[in-house]
Amino acid sequence: MLPLGTKAPDFQLPDTNGETVSLADFKAARALVVMFISNHCPYVKHLRHELADLASEYQVRGVEFVAINANDVANYPDDSPAKMAEEVKHVGYTFPYLYDETQAVAKAYRAACTPEFYIFEKNQLLVYRGQFDDSRRNSPIPVTGNDLRAALNAVLVGKPVSPDQKPSIGCNIKWKPGNEPDYF
Repeated sequence: MLPLGTKAPDFQLPDTNGETVSLADFKAARALVVMFISNHCPYVKHLRHELADLASEYQVRGVEFVAINANDVANYPDDSPAKMAEEVKHVGYTFPYLYDETQAVAKAYRAACTPEFYIFEKNQLLVYRGQFDDSRRNSPIPVTGNDLRAALNAVLVGKPVSPDQKPSIGCNIKWKPGNEPDYF
């Protein structure tokens, strides 16, 4: 996993409207949540509506969110940019949803699965990387975003984020053939 304290890796990627979004666009944020998600992953589908609600709740408090899809769309066409645009409208995402066609950004973040979450404090240093919460599809535990909420609440009041961070569980990123990272 990306070590805590790491400066947010830079990116410049297209959103679902074809506009380029970069890390620099979030320099004024009190905190930045970078997440790797996809359209077809059942783990993302399990929490996507709560994720949209959580983002809306924290955006009014100065937290910025950006989602990145790095999946190989040749083999997973449900993750294509056109389908991403449909997902934004269907779920009600209020944050940019970017397409990492080369998968270089996913590699820079050492992303392994969808969903995967990273929180960077106001100086864009990593303070959290891990799961949304303990809920899993087909489990009785409700989707709450408790892990992400606890970390964001700590950042917003200037307290350290708990070092007890659970890795995300989900679908592996669908790497293009021959493009698999060496960190597995």
